[in-house]
Amino acid sequence: MTAPVFVVERLRAATGGTVTLDGAEGRHAVSVRRLRVGEEIVLTDGAGTGAYGTVAAVEGKDRLEVAVREVRTEPEPGPRITVVQALPKGDRGELAVETMTETGVDAIVPWAASRCITQWKGERGLKALAKWRATAREAGKQSRRLRFPEVAEAASTKQVAGLLAAADFAAVLHEEGAEPLATADLPSTGGIVLVVGPEGGVSPEELAAFAEAGARPYRLGRSVLRTSTAGTAATALLLGRTGRWA
Repeated sequence: MTAPVFVVERLRAATGGTVTLDGAEGRHAVSVRRLRVGEEIVLTDGAGTGAYGTVAAVEGKDRLEVAVREVRTEPEPGPRITVVQALPKGDRGELAVETMTETGVDAIVPWAASRCITQWKGERGLKALAKWRATAREAGKQSRRLRFPEVAEAASTKQVAGLLAAADFAAVLHEEGAEPLATADLPSTGGIVLVVGPEGGVSPEELAAFAEAGARPYRLGRSVLRTSTAGTAATALLLGRTGRWA
């Protein structure tokens, strides 16, 4: 079994040195996971750097010292995969973020599509965004990632169109897409931006705006997936086809 991962906001580690884990992460390591001296552990800043080592000392209920054996830094992956996720109902948004993170997506952009039932406004929107970001962080730890996905501010259709225009490959998942995503000509570097619409579908006006930005409609397969699962399935397909899962 691989070592558990914990987050250190500012990871300044060197091979042969020690790092202190305290606060909420230290409490989880000591009081919940009950790590003891000599057990393997990984510390990460979530931005690509990881310190691998063993627990050297445990203090109280929320603090431990880690003896660092090795420090690794993961390069930025390529091509970078961004999923624009329309806002689902209820807690399906957190489900989408969790599974896309575990699969390996690099960035998630919440999108307030015209047919979304859920709308992020005011304090409710801030709380929902915070939940998505916390979910990405926890899922990144669970899946042993050193680089967690970025969860952006909620975007308008105009802003999404701008992201699509700047991408090296831009796609909208659509059940009526003429070409399957499985046969699309994908870049080996740069950025891929994929739009996942709401349960009610992407409106004709949104499709037109995205087409003008250079995005084409693609289908995943014969079945129609929920908005909360389509992004995960598409991310897995793209990771496999671009060689990032090789």
